[in-house]
This record gives sequence, structure tokens and C-alpha cells, in this order.
Amino acid sequence: MSGRLFVVSGPSGAGKSSLCTALLERCPDLKLSISSTTRAPRPGEQNGREYFFLTAEAFSQQQREGMFLEWAQVHGNTYGTRQADIERILEAGDDVLLEIDWQGAAQVALRMPQAIRIFILPPSIEELRKRLVGRAQDDEQVVEQRLAAAEMEISHADEAHIKIINEDFAEALQLLERITCRGKLTGE
Repeated sequence: MSGRLFVVSGPSGAGKSSLCTALLERCPDLKLSISSTTRAPRPGEQNGREYFFLTAEAFSQQQREGMFLEWAQVHGNTYGTRQADIERILEAGDDVLLEIDWQGAAQVALRMPQAIRIFILPPSIEELRKRLVGRAQDDEQVVEQRLAAAEMEISHADEAHIKIINEDFAEALQLLERITCRGKLTGE
């Protein structure tokens, strides 16, 4: 039996990483796909756990070899998902969670149309700004760049099968859990 592929995307600061982390704690049978990236590790991140951290040259080599199911430039860095990693999990009959940007989600939809695409939305742009400033990872210029990118990303939300507005974290997590852990695409 083949597993299911869930693709979660949304703008920076919408809460997709926090939701996916909490979801994986609640659904231990769901496997996380680990993406490759050219960005530098953030404090506390480990190679092979959050991402496979690659040099630009190594990433380009893997790209030329056709190893990526999807890849995209995001905030000046390149991110990608190795196709063999996804196929191995699905062929084992396990469900896999892929947390990527909207560009990557669109590429996955073309190559694996059975993928279930979920878009995480902030309640508003104003709330998104508060979240980005509140996490204190970026300076004001980077926050402004992320907000500009978010507006464009949000314009692609309708490409997803399911949209979740992350206004209340517990409610958003419960909905995401119902979709991924129990296989429901509509209300019970």
C-alpha cells in the first residue's frame, strides 16, 4: 500500500513550522521529509534534522543530477526536496509531511498530483507583522521583505486543496491533525 503525501505551505510567520512540529509530536506515524537548503543553519539546528545544509555548489550538482522533486529560491536561498527520499517513505506505506513554500508545492502538484496540498494562512497581514517582529530573528529590512513576499504567497493560497487560518494555534493544529492523522479532508 502506498502512503499519502501532505504538502504544507504558507508565508513565513504564518505558523507552519510550529504547526508541523506539534503535528509530528501528536502523529508519530507521520514522517517528515527533510529538505535540502543552501541557507546557513540557525542556532540549534542540526544537519539532517531540520534540513540538509548544502553549499550552493553541492546543491547545484544535485540539481543537475535531477535529484529534486521540487526546488525554489526563497529569501535569497535555495531549498529543495529529494525525490528519492519521498518515494522511499511512500513506497513503505507511510504518510509523509512536506513543509515547503508555494513554489515548491506547485512543482510537487505537477509531478505528484495525488499530493494533498494544505496552505497555512495568518489571520491578517498585521498579525503576521507582529509575529515576524516578535520572533526577533530578522532585522526590520528582512521583516519588510518577508511581508512583501507573504502578500504574493498568500495570493497562491487558492491553489491548495485546504486552507487553514492559524488564528488560534490549538484549533489550527486540531484541524491539521484531523486531515493528516485520520485521513479526513472534510468535517467529520
